[in-house]
Amino acid sequence: MNTLRRALSRASYLALGIAFLAPAMAVASEIVGTVSDGTGTRTLQGAALRIVELNRVAEAGRDGSFRFADVPAGTYTIEARYINAAPSRTTVTVADTGAARADIVMGSLSDQNIIVVGQAANVSSSLSRQRSADGVESVLTRDAIGQFPDQNVAESLRRLPGVNILNDQGEGRFVSVRGLDPELNAASINGTRVPAPESDVRSVALDVIPAELIESIEVKKSLTPDMDGDTIGASIEINTTSAFDRKKDLFSVKLEGSYNDYADALTPKASFDFSKRLTDNFGIAGGISYYRRKFETDNVEASGWDVNDDGIAYVEEVQYRDYDVERKRLGSSLTLDWRPSDTTKLYARGLYSQFSDHEYRGDLTFIFDEPAASGTATSAAFTDADGRIEVRRGMKDRFEKQRIGSLTLGGETVTGPWKFVYSGAYSKASEKESGSLDPTRFRTRFDGDGVDVNFDYSNPRLPLYTITSGADLVNDPKQYAFNRVERTALSDSQDREFTLRGDVLREFAADGGTFTVQAGTKLRWRKKSYDFDMEYFGGYDGDYTLADVLGKQTYRFTDLGPVVDRNAPRDFFNANRSLFELDPIETALNSASSDYAIDEDVQAGYALGRWDSQQVRVIGGLRVERTRNDIRAALTATDGDDVVITPNRFRRDYTDVLPSLTVRYEPAKDVVLRLGGSKSLVRPKLSNLAPRFLLNEDAEAEFGNPNLKPYRSWNGDLSAEWYFGNSAALTAGVFWKSIKDFVVEQRDFEPGSAYGIDYTEAVTFVNGETATVKGIELSYNQALTFLPAPFDGLLLNANYTYTDATGTVFTGGDRTDPRRIALPSASKNTFNVVLGYEKGPISLRAAGTYRDKYLDEVGGSANEDRIVNDHFQLDLSAKFRVLPRTRLFAEWINVTDAPYYAYQNFAGSQRLLQYEKYNWTAKFGVMASF
Repeated sequence: MNTLRRALSRASYLALGIAFLAPAMAVASEIVGTVSDGTGTRTLQGAALRIVELNRVAEAGRDGSFRFADVPAGTYTIEARYINAAPSRTTVTVADTGAARADIVMGSLSDQNIIVVGQAANVSSSLSRQRSADGVESVLTRDAIGQFPDQNVAESLRRLPGVNILNDQGEGRFVSVRGLDPELNAASINGTRVPAPESDVRSVALDVIPAELIESIEVKKSLTPDMDGDTIGASIEINTTSAFDRKKDLFSVKLEGSYNDYADALTPKASFDFSKRLTDNFGIAGGISYYRRKFETDNVEASGWDVNDDGIAYVEEVQYRDYDVERKRLGSSLTLDWRPSDTTKLYARGLYSQFSDHEYRGDLTFIFDEPAASGTATSAAFTDADGRIEVRRGMKDRFEKQRIGSLTLGGETVTGPWKFVYSGAYSKASEKESGSLDPTRFRTRFDGDGVDVNFDYSNPRLPLYTITSGADLVNDPKQYAFNRVERTALSDSQDREFTLRGDVLREFAADGGTFTVQAGTKLRWRKKSYDFDMEYFGGYDGDYTLADVLGKQTYRFTDLGPVVDRNAPRDFFNANRSLFELDPIETALNSASSDYAIDEDVQAGYALGRWDSQQVRVIGGLRVERTRNDIRAALTATDGDDVVITPNRFRRDYTDVLPSLTVRYEPAKDVVLRLGGSKSLVRPKLSNLAPRFLLNEDAEAEFGNPNLKPYRSWNGDLSAEWYFGNSAALTAGVFWKSIKDFVVEQRDFEPGSAYGIDYTEAVTFVNGETATVKGIELSYNQALTFLPAPFDGLLLNANYTYTDATGTVFTGGDRTDPRRIALPSASKNTFNVVLGYEKGPISLRAAGTYRDKYLDEVGGSANEDRIVNDHFQLDLSAKFRVLPRTRLFAEWINVTDAPYYAYQNFAGSQRLLQYEKYNWTAKFGVMASF
């Protein structure tokens, strides 16, 4: 840590030294300037610039600035192009030395098309940045994000081509690109990789980050050598606001209420953001956002499908779950920008987001230890005359808090044909839980007591039960004695990363274009750890039954009978804690087995060459990344009387050479063709590497694998883009990936024993052989202004992605039983359709998003695989401008009440594993800018 602090300090001094020495170093003639819209409101990032006489090209950066180095003395014409704006030409005279300035304004004061307000203008902004990009890329700008009824960054991203999301209790959480597993993506904030708060994932749950704090989101699907090589799906780059993104100051406020139909509760949301230039060379920007959301989920889960001797399919365990959830999201960002000289830009960019989740989960569980006594093709009947029927009723009371913080210091210095880019960053993510009761369980067992239960499977998503005999016993709360409670004393996941980066570029002016040589290095130090301490209470010294903590039912699928109150178990536990009997063996086993700490250090360097001209851009080079892991965990064992903890430690390192080539070709003014090829990798989840043995409350085991190899992939992209009409573009692309050593979760449903502990089934993580991913991607955007009034206010955005992702795994222990599977979390078909209308003060939008089914978990055979069903969701939004800078809005989310449904194909039918519904959420409020 001290060494790292010294390195950061030296990097800061070096950056400041370059910043102040740079004016004396600048010697070459050059043309510099900015591009902005006709009102002087916004800079136009992505605008294309060309010196007509020299055929040299450049692009406007996020502050609208551009630069041509090594320009001979003379008079030149600068041509600027931006989607939905007429081309602009400016004449500039260059002297023998020094800089000639050309500040370009596109569109007149009355030209509202390219001002970045409203749906059509947002499309223009996104398409201009997409068009100017090196590789295959999709962009969401700040104002475009605000056009959708989205609750977080993940939900905003699903509107882009090839992008969809995986939901958690009805809210978008993890991002899937081209139908692939979210683990194959990488995410960064202001150029700094974002670590994951959860202990068991590498992918970042982007529901933690409020959408209101974001300036833009870039989804880069092809790689260049200067980019981190750790992605196969896409690199998701999140940028916060800067004072130099705009030409004018901004102060914006948004106030809203949110209502969930299931929860029948109205909750608040508010945000404020600003951008202010304090001087011509110093600015500050930032914002703060707060959102409290209450909702409910009705859920049913099943496990252990089998058939009896008569061929009747039945399930051994069914659990009905009633969730009541309250989530709070607080986020803030702050950016300082300073231009100490004409040649240097320095910045400090920070983001902090806090996400808390308080979940109550009441449940009713049936467990049968004997096959169904009778049944039909759509039903199964159980009797305690044949075997024991166990019924559990419980309440989970869990509160956890996630935090993500990122601070990046950096800048760039330009001197003649040279450019230096430098940065240092620190990011941290955490998830902490303390004091949760997970769960408090009451249990009764019927064996020869005259209890019969019948299950109706006619609706495969929702099996319903009927107590055909002994209902008075099943519904008597006094029958349910206290069974167990697990108290989470501490669950602390920490993920931290330090980064240092430096790049140097040298431009060479040539006839008809510019050749750039670029090289750089990046050092990353990451540490992820998890500390878990649990207290297991398996008995109570006295009488404690369900009758002591009865509550009210809000479950909608069926009548659950007596249920546990949300708050009473905690109150009872706190009031009578000394009477609860701690089980030291279970406590020690569960606490020690979960802990791990893993270091992941990455040293990377690259070199590339770049050719830019009016028609052709070629970027080729090589990146080398060396990865070092230090993996620490423990194996726990017991002989029934004592717990033996054996520390484990593994060290390993490996090096990857990652070549890439990108070609961008403009055969005509409105047509862009792209070709990209690269090699990349995705490192395994750090938690999967931990050499440990875990056992959950249902005696299901999990084994870590410190020998997992990273995914390694060769990637190819080919696309064609046609920019036409008014805010219009049609794009088509194909992609191909060959992946070696992809990681799958492999489940064995046979019971066994490990380290003196019995388990009912086990899961571990293994490398598959090879996988192939191929597909197509189509996108269409257009403002339909050619239609007769009033239909000329319509806008259409549609995209579709087909992904064929398959691989080979071995399900036999001796690796002699290969099976071809779809890659986990890979959906074949995804599409988004957005129909908007904007005219005068009215702005309307309907957004539909679809994701095909996907494989979630690999079983021992095809009929044991867990599959998540397809999902379609419709969202509506409406805005009305009551004053020039003030709008009222209303949003309706999940209009179609789209559920979550997971199943396995067993005994000739889909068999339920999980089904849940959330119903719709409505939001309304006011937004104003000053």
